[in-house]
Amino acid sequence: MHVALRPRSGCLLLCLCLSVLTLLLQSLWVPAEMTRDEPAGRSPEEQGQRGLGFRRLALRLEALNTQVQRLSRERDVTQLTREDLSLLLQSFRQDQQGLAHLLERELKRVSQRLDQLSRHHHHQSHTPPLQDELRPHTGPNEKCEVPMDPAYPVCAEKVEFLRARWQSDPCYAFYGVDGTTCSILTYLSQIEDFCPPRPAIKHSSPPWHQKPHAYTEKAEIRTTLRPLYEVISNSSGPAVNFIRSRVERMSERWIQAGLRMRQSSNKTVLTLMKVLLYPGALAGSVGQRFEAMVKRGGPLGELVQWADLSACLTVLGHNLTFSTSQHQLRSLIGAAPGQGSCPIQRPLTFDLIYTDYHGLAHLQGAMGLAFLHYRCRFRILDSFGTEPAFNSGSYARSHGYTTLWGSWGLQPLQYMTMFPHTPDNSFLGFVSEEAVREDAREEELEADAHRKDKIAVVYGKQDYMWKGKSEYVEVISEELETHATVYQPPGHVSNLPKFITNHGLLTQERFLRLLRRAKVFIGLGFPYEGPAPIEAVALGCVFLQPRFDPPHSSDNNDFYKGKPTTRQISSQHPYAETFIGKPHVWTVDASNKTDVREAVRTILRTEVKPFTPREFTCEGMLERVHAYITHQNFCSKSVPSWPPESALRAHLGPLGQSCVEVCRRSSHVCEPALFPHLNNPAAFNRLRIGCSSTKQEVNHLFPSYSPWGRHCGLQQEPLLFSCAGSDPSHRRLCPCRAHLPGQVALCPDCL
Repeated sequence: MHVALRPRSGCLLLCLCLSVLTLLLQSLWVPAEMTRDEPAGRSPEEQGQRGLGFRRLALRLEALNTQVQRLSRERDVTQLTREDLSLLLQSFRQDQQGLAHLLERELKRVSQRLDQLSRHHHHQSHTPPLQDELRPHTGPNEKCEVPMDPAYPVCAEKVEFLRARWQSDPCYAFYGVDGTTCSILTYLSQIEDFCPPRPAIKHSSPPWHQKPHAYTEKAEIRTTLRPLYEVISNSSGPAVNFIRSRVERMSERWIQAGLRMRQSSNKTVLTLMKVLLYPGALAGSVGQRFEAMVKRGGPLGELVQWADLSACLTVLGHNLTFSTSQHQLRSLIGAAPGQGSCPIQRPLTFDLIYTDYHGLAHLQGAMGLAFLHYRCRFRILDSFGTEPAFNSGSYARSHGYTTLWGSWGLQPLQYMTMFPHTPDNSFLGFVSEEAVREDAREEELEADAHRKDKIAVVYGKQDYMWKGKSEYVEVISEELETHATVYQPPGHVSNLPKFITNHGLLTQERFLRLLRRAKVFIGLGFPYEGPAPIEAVALGCVFLQPRFDPPHSSDNNDFYKGKPTTRQISSQHPYAETFIGKPHVWTVDASNKTDVREAVRTILRTEVKPFTPREFTCEGMLERVHAYITHQNFCSKSVPSWPPESALRAHLGPLGQSCVEVCRRSSHVCEPALFPHLNNPAAFNRLRIGCSSTKQEVNHLFPSYSPWGRHCGLQQEPLLFSCAGSDPSHRRLCPCRAHLPGQVALCPDCL
């Protein structure tokens, strides 16, 4: 029995059959590990080489499915012939011989049905078919052929991908793709540069690839922060209000530091930079949660950095744009409409983009292919650091270093930390704030800093930070009147010990006044590595903190678990413990009451003056950021020339030590930019190391020496030059350097 189908019903049936067959084929090659980190909209070659034949077949079937759907909608297209379908059959046979017979039987049925539909449409049509010259890029009449050019090896696969996926993102239609081979080839040659130039079309580099006009204007030190206030006024919310308030409160110090810098004669004149500041943690749904935490005493360290960075760049004379809006970000970078699969529409107009991990994801989701082209301009504010082993995606996946935050493949020095704890990254830092009394002379303020009340202030603004710490704090309260600034929601019963005087959540000004009175600032063990202890020491407090034994790390601590670092945290604030130390910083066993009590009594007998390391002053931050902008060029392919090779101090470490430890033991710091000068056999010879063999490997421990067999290893992947990392069987070859007093980021030869 024969059942007559209407043309549209037949098309729907064919679409259903093709869709089912496509899904079956796709199930044979889609990688099981595909996650949200590998979106389906990516091209096939970016998802691995497995099942290449099946993949191509599935994509071609999906493309054919799309053609059938279009045919059922467009009754004026009547020229589909058996020859067109034969071309599809031929390509299927070339892609996968093993399935040729099965697919041929199915596609013959499709061919017969398409011929019937074509004839039916031809008889029903009341208008003549459109000619090629009037509609050259539409439907099955297209005459474009996919070129086979060895200079463009992925062109054919890209074409297949877009045939099937061009409707997955509106950006493809925005750039003129309509599903036809001609439109796809035009897009891939003019916008993405994956296919050769098309005949009769003038070829130029993609619009987003062209270099903007060079700037000739020079940056001049500013003596006002008014341009920054105007920039920040476009954003609002508790977090931005905190940033604005901090900048205003510290404006006079920034201006005076700028004046002193302008008077110095050894500062190189900078080219004026256009800079975008985009704190991604303040954008979108993540930003809403962050704003809510700020109101309840949540983390402010990141906001401190954003405030000080924006003030620093303004004083240095650069032009800033500040945004916390994903929608505005897309407009600022010229993103195409859609979901971010396509490149941006124009060259990036910003010379530098400062953002964070969240913002990095937003940029990738808006820039398409242009993200890789411009990623050398990104600077990532990263409080806790990213080590090279976590930064290289392929290496992280194959060696067990995969985390939610790594695998971006940037130069490790593009990550900028709050403290100099990860020498593989650049130390950005912040400025230690001081409480300022109106109408007070400088000598009065200095004398006031020495007049301390017999009180202590506890570092911990939320209830959970106090859990299990009552006995530790009680010992201190026997000697000192103890105050807290813990957030208390309305109607909430306090869980704090009775001997605590709680002021609730204070404004920054009132908190600084309280610290000015206090003798001791008590660390509870959390939060880790925040700015408050540095500011307390700058106000003449002694910071008392717990020692961690064993050290906290991603192996034993939930906070560090998943972070792209292997650091071992020996105390709540390792920088304060290592770089400042006694008498300003005391690290104790918080579970040993005798140890705590004796430390407090010694502190009370000791007169401690306010102390601020130079790197946490306005002058220190201006000096450091100025040097970074002047010398760090991650867009260059050549070996870094800064710091200069003259700063190198080569050390061969003992077995099982990282270069961080090796350099620290010699009162130096590890400088990853100097690794290329050690990555050669001559470096081993200079240290009189006899190598029985020398090999290159992709290994974040190299260059190194293995005494068993006297093997010398050289680094094959420059992204994996790493100060971090140790192994019992390797002696690391380490590039150490000296640093300026109070300025770890800079060496004597660096300025």
